[in-house]
Amino acid sequence: MAGTHNYKIFKCFNLKFTVSEPGPPDDVKYIFYKFSSGGDHLSADQLGLFLEKHQGESDLTSSDFTQIVEKILQLRNQNEENESIEKKNEEIETSTEAASSIEGISLDEFFHFLLLNDFNAPLKSQVHHDMNAPLSHYFIYTGHNSYLTGNQLSSDCSDVPIIKSLLDGVRVIELDLWPNSTRDDVIVVHGRTLTSPVALIQCLKSIKEYAFVKSHYPVIITLEDHLPTDLQANVAEMVTEIFGEALYYPETDGMAEFPSPESLKGRILISTKPPKEYLESECSSPTGQMDEPETDSKWQDESDEEVEDLNASEEKSLQQCAPEYGRLITIHAGKPKGQAKDYLSVVGNVGRLSMCEQRLLKTSASHGDEVIRFTQKNILRIFPKGTRVSSSNFRPHIGWNYGAQMVAFNMQGYGRSLWFMQGMFRGNGGCGYVKKPDCLLSRGPHGEVFNPTRALPVKTTLKVKVYLGTGWSSDFSQTHFDSYSPPDFYTKVCIVGVDNDKVKKKTKVIDDDWFPVWDEGFEFPLTVPELALLRIEVREYDRHESDDFGGQTCLPVFELRPGFRSVPLYDKKGSQLKSVRLFMHFVFVSC
Repeated sequence: MAGTHNYKIFKCFNLKFTVSEPGPPDDVKYIFYKFSSGGDHLSADQLGLFLEKHQGESDLTSSDFTQIVEKILQLRNQNEENESIEKKNEEIETSTEAASSIEGISLDEFFHFLLLNDFNAPLKSQVHHDMNAPLSHYFIYTGHNSYLTGNQLSSDCSDVPIIKSLLDGVRVIELDLWPNSTRDDVIVVHGRTLTSPVALIQCLKSIKEYAFVKSHYPVIITLEDHLPTDLQANVAEMVTEIFGEALYYPETDGMAEFPSPESLKGRILISTKPPKEYLESECSSPTGQMDEPETDSKWQDESDEEVEDLNASEEKSLQQCAPEYGRLITIHAGKPKGQAKDYLSVVGNVGRLSMCEQRLLKTSASHGDEVIRFTQKNILRIFPKGTRVSSSNFRPHIGWNYGAQMVAFNMQGYGRSLWFMQGMFRGNGGCGYVKKPDCLLSRGPHGEVFNPTRALPVKTTLKVKVYLGTGWSSDFSQTHFDSYSPPDFYTKVCIVGVDNDKVKKKTKVIDDDWFPVWDEGFEFPLTVPELALLRIEVREYDRHESDDFGGQTCLPVFELRPGFRSVPLYDKKGSQLKSVRLFMHFVFVSC
């Protein structure tokens, strides 16, 4: 389908550019004629063989195939007047009847079918990992200060970002609990800042309503508690009443092993430190004077200051808290104190350890093996350093490469780090839990564990081909990228993971074309594909200013479906663009 775009220069001259959607690439033509045995049409049986042999759809059901055939028939008749989709669906009752109704699929129909994201997405849309292992065996989609709408110092607190996070698949929500000004109710606020509070009960009701809309797997609420015992009792009453039977807590103190996500489907868990005795002082109020921080950062996160070790003194403090509150804590939390060999000990009941990104970098550099051993049984939470007042984020792989399950992110921001986080959790059907690779869970005969800094042999080579892109003319105005001509697009293709696998490549620039055709291939030798992300970003080349953003996505390499794939792109904040997508091809070559 061709058309023209007119661009005016100096309000006098009119430039016309022909705009036409590209046809099937040569590789698509080759595959079409290969499976059609040189014919002009592909039969239903030949289509099935293509899906099985080339696309790797070995588990395709008859229902799936029926949907594919129905869609192709709809595409064939979509331009015919008085042809309703409902009538066509009624005519097609079984996959056999549907198959027999197709005389053959033309090359153009075949190509347009391959461009459909519903059937040829790069990732599976269903949960397919083993969900019966302990919680510590999964990376978990985790938020940091989940109630903040903007920066860490002066933005509003609200349940709106909590709702958005849950609808995006986030499974760990963080709430900071403080007494209100009259000390008769509980508010959620980033303490000792200028952020405005929101009522705890409002946050809890929103969590209850939206917890399992996106995913049925458990939601974990991490609490930073700054409450006196009477308000702790109020919190226990609110939590119990609002969540009801969805609230999970163990019958006995301590657990030798965490339960599995599968056993906790539809349940809500509380994770916090065993509460310490509340101190009546100005610093115990969110508007009071700030204690001397433990680091040189004036705005050190509350979670860094307040989380305590799981030791004898806390056992005493737990006895001083409201008992009905203490018994609701399923995952006990602590903060590193003393020597790494002590706080990374795996003896006794399981728990959660929290540390900031800087502490993790230091600890993993000197005690990387101990960190991985700790995360094989316990949960490690990593949160942003306190100087990230703009709600920026760190590179999540510094935690994932060492097995950290809860890499806590500011979900209200944007940037490449957040793209990586969103990309990882597009895996496993977007359920918020991604099974950690075996290399992070296993030990050698002498107790040795995975070392992400060690040079390893190449395990597989990922071959990526970028054919073309489409959809920008629908989603953007004619002059969005360039006032005087169509855009000049190019695509960046990168690997993010362990240091030895990181690489950046890009296509050539296609000038003045809303439907760029690159037809370029790249090879990525990978030593640890299980931890790799494929980062794709389209930019519009600008000779005089910084290149414009045209869309991005991140995809977990271990989840990529082979064959021809329609890859949707997202905006800077991670929302999917309506029409923009790339047509690509993936294949793995084992070494």
